[in-house]
Amino acid sequence: MAIAALIIAGESIFLLPFVLARVFRPTLLDVFGMTNFELGAAYSVYGVVAVAAYLFGGLLADRFPPRAMLTIALASTAAGGLVMAAIPSAPTLALLYAYWGLTTIALFWAPLIRATREWGLAYSQSRAFGLLEGGRGALAAVMASIMVVLFAALLPEDRETATLAQRTDSLRQVVLLLSAATCGAALLIWSALPKGKPPSQEAMSMSGAVRVLALPSVWIQAAIILCAYVGFKAIDDFSLYANQVIALNEVEAARIGVVALWMRPFAAIGVGYLAERTGAPMMTIGCFALLAAGSSALASGAIGAGMAWAFVSTMIFVSIGIFGLRALYFAIMQDARIPMEHTGSAVGFVSVIGYAPDIFMGPLMGYLLDRWPGATGHSRVFLVVAVFAALGLIASYLFARLARQSNRLAAP
Repeated sequence: MAIAALIIAGESIFLLPFVLARVFRPTLLDVFGMTNFELGAAYSVYGVVAVAAYLFGGLLADRFPPRAMLTIALASTAAGGLVMAAIPSAPTLALLYAYWGLTTIALFWAPLIRATREWGLAYSQSRAFGLLEGGRGALAAVMASIMVVLFAALLPEDRETATLAQRTDSLRQVVLLLSAATCGAALLIWSALPKGKPPSQEAMSMSGAVRVLALPSVWIQAAIILCAYVGFKAIDDFSLYANQVIALNEVEAARIGVVALWMRPFAAIGVGYLAERTGAPMMTIGCFALLAAGSSALASGAIGAGMAWAFVSTMIFVSIGIFGLRALYFAIMQDARIPMEHTGSAVGFVSVIGYAPDIFMGPLMGYLLDRWPGATGHSRVFLVVAVFAALGLIASYLFARLARQSNRLAAP
């Protein structure tokens, strides 16, 4: 029940801020009377707030029980859905995204990682984070499908002639459904997670948190997350690559993108269980090797028009590497010997560095694809991924060496 609740909460909290726009972007822009730039500005506001929220939320996670923080985060995020259902103006929507930056990151992210880590103490860290990542991926796909079915059912039979008012009402019903689902996740967390112990004096100590942040393994873990997250951001280019380089039509290219997303639950859970036998640091090295090899193949230009099966096979290997890393890069905290009472501080720190690609990867990909249209631009995008994958391979090797040394020193 505990890990199931964490999986449901871990995806439910992002339904309103992100999944809704990902599934209904054209409708959302029409209903809210917004441009792509205005919606992008709202996401930028969210990102700016999130950077500060990672550190602040990490400190809070070491001082308050995960059950309380996660419940408050989910309930307050759901409340924001009521504002969205009123179809506010673009400036108000930007303020709403700033608010969600606090509720989904400051109140939620570090407590989620800490609660998952605590659950993994009874099983294994690799299994815990593999289930979290894979379960979130499966839930996202299922919820997106339900949202599309509901939206279509609320429209008149002749959907092409649906008025703006009818589309607005349908979207509003979807928003209210997502708010109810997020609120339900809050109730589930409150009932399924244990109360948690009061924080120790060590957990309340800033000096203890500073000592943890001075560990070389924490800095290397931050580098691992950064390199892995660059690969994750490049997933957005798969369908466009299939269309512009492999010469598939738009429907076939969209299906390629869906295949990549469905790799998430299988890769994350499978890699998590394999890491129980090989060790999370070694499996991290293997995932970066897959990512480096696959992205290098795409960067080389050897896979071109008409080579659909070669592209799909390469994309599957790259996806396994990407989603496997997402299952592992917090699981390795145990190998870094980060004390449980300072999990929040460590998560906040590595997240600020590790999720920096949210700031630079989108504009960089856009520049490369616009500056060199066609196959050349896509090759350069995956050259960037290959370079970061190689750096991640080096960082994960160094982490594995540090982990072995720590284990030898800790052995009786």
